[in-house]
Amino acid sequence: MQQDGFVNNNITLIGVIAGEKVFSHEVFGEGFYNFMLKADRLSEASDVLPITISERIIDGDNFAIGKPAYISGQIRSYNNYVESEGRSRLVLTIFVKDFEIINLDDSDDQFNDNPNDVYLNGYICKPPVFRTTPFGREIADILIAVNRSYNKSDYIPCIAWGRNARFSSKLSVGDNIRIWGRMQSRAYQKKLDNGEILEKIAYEVSVSKLEPGDGEPLF
Repeated sequence: MQQDGFVNNNITLIGVIAGEKVFSHEVFGEGFYNFMLKADRLSEASDVLPITISERIIDGDNFAIGKPAYISGQIRSYNNYVESEGRSRLVLTIFVKDFEIINLDDSDDQFNDNPNDVYLNGYICKPPVFRTTPFGREIADILIAVNRSYNKSDYIPCIAWGRNARFSSKLSVGDNIRIWGRMQSRAYQKKLDNGEILEKIAYEVSVSKLEPGDGEPLF
């Protein structure tokens, strides 16, 4: 089943440019750049998220660290081989469809409604992992495959809490689900075989709402 990626995979973000743009790759003569965007949470914490943007979209004259920006696009994934680990790692990025430098001081600005809004319609591609924290909080890790054009899929890790976590624990591989939430960055530590501790960042969708989809079964 082929779907329009921006129908079943959509994210809108408001944040501040937090890094210089760096050339990433070129496709059919079109150059793409990566940079980081800092998006504030209602809790006053912040997420620093990876962005991929075409040279044909980016506003070169106004692009600068510290500038507030509005982004609309989709979450994409790819595998990146890490030679030091001898394996591939799943890498997430936000692929930009629309980009605009904005003015956050304008209280009537249309962009002030929701600073980090994600919608996904995909399929469970590995059994959800349900667990309870030492403080009794229920959490479930979910990995979903979201179809896009040309028979490709993006594999997006999500994390659910409370009753959404309990619902997720009953899902099976191949089930179609719809998810609403926000994309977040999360720092964690990884201990290597030699005892060294690495500081790493994970990117995932924090689920605020989850319900069964109405798509065709994956298997």
